[in-house]
Amino acid sequence: MIASLNKVLLIGNLTRPPELRYTPSGTAVADLRLAVNRAYTTQSGERREDTCFLTVVVWGKQAESCGEYLDKGSPILIEGRLQTRDWETKDGQKRNVVEVVAERVQFMGRGKQAAGAPAGAPAAAPAETLGGDDGTHGDDDVPF
Repeated sequence: MIASLNKVLLIGNLTRPPELRYTPSGTAVADLRLAVNRAYTTQSGERREDTCFLTVVVWGKQAESCGEYLDKGSPILIEGRLQTRDWETKDGQKRNVVEVVAERVQFMGRGKQAAGAPAGAPAAAPAETLGGDDGTHGDDDVPF
């Protein structure tokens, strides 16, 4: 048997609010756009930083919680796996994308401001880690 592992851990900030939608069967799915920064020093001693932008797909109750509590700039930890998708455009061009499918999302800071709360007040956000993929969606439920 050949060993295989597909596991991703990421910490970053959302570059936009979550995009929450529902499949025809009613399963919630959210797309998150995550920026992950990496600081490094070149051989010449110059400090540099680069940013990797990733799409994260979150399913089920986790997706709904992300839509409710997260906003642009929210810091989060994602534990998940990489997934590739291939499709063909209407004009016949083949496309593919690599995205992260979240198995666990942990909120690491303030979420959306609570309505009527003064600026700087902590927002109401769940402190617990959200559970994993419930496995109830299939390829027929993919909304894209």
